[in-house]
Amino acid sequence: MVHSTGSNNPNLRRYVGPDDGKLGVNPYGNHWNQAKPDGRQVCPHAFIGKLADSSVAIYQTLPWNYVGWHSGNGFLGGVKNANNQGYIGFEICEDDLKDAEYFSAVYREAVDLCVYLCREYGIPPYDIIDHSEGYRLGIASNHADVGHWFKRHGKSMDDFRADVLDGLEPPKFYRVQVGAFKEKANAEEMLVKVKDAGFKDAFIKFE
Repeated sequence: MVHSTGSNNPNLRRYVGPDDGKLGVNPYGNHWNQAKPDGRQVCPHAFIGKLADSSVAIYQTLPWNYVGWHSGNGFLGGVKNANNQGYIGFEICEDDLKDAEYFSAVYREAVDLCVYLCREYGIPPYDIIDHSEGYRLGIASNHADVGHWFKRHGKSMDDFRADVLDGLEPPKFYRVQVGAFKEKANAEEMLVKVKDAGFKDAFIKFE
């Protein structure tokens, strides 16, 4: 389940602590990877956002196979996969929702994280949802994330799932074949011509 934080603060140090030399210091001590920050029950499995040097990173805050607290309560109550059960949840740290460069960076990190998790746990990409989709399914509280942000940059959760699927599929290559020869000598002669023309990676394949 993909979430975003709902606050104009893209810094990981706001949500993850203590400082490890890369996060930077959060002077308020209200990061989320502690027991009941600000009295609330909140802890997703990971955050994506900015380090102190403004680069984008992923920080894991719970083991992937632990039940987190990230989706709240939906109208289906305690049925299977409702109310945090059965879902890995991670938060993308929001900014002012206008920075296309930042959005592109965290979007790519989120896709890569989901590719990893789908491979690791056999999760089909069509099972990936955001918080708002979880609400409509009755398994999460009434939040708008992440669709409210994605649409500002021309993306949707359907695009996100498709990008994860692309990341799971092996790369495809277009091959150029010059010819096929019964005699090896003729093939070798053509290979010399091709390499002389500048195609140094040409090779002979025998089938």
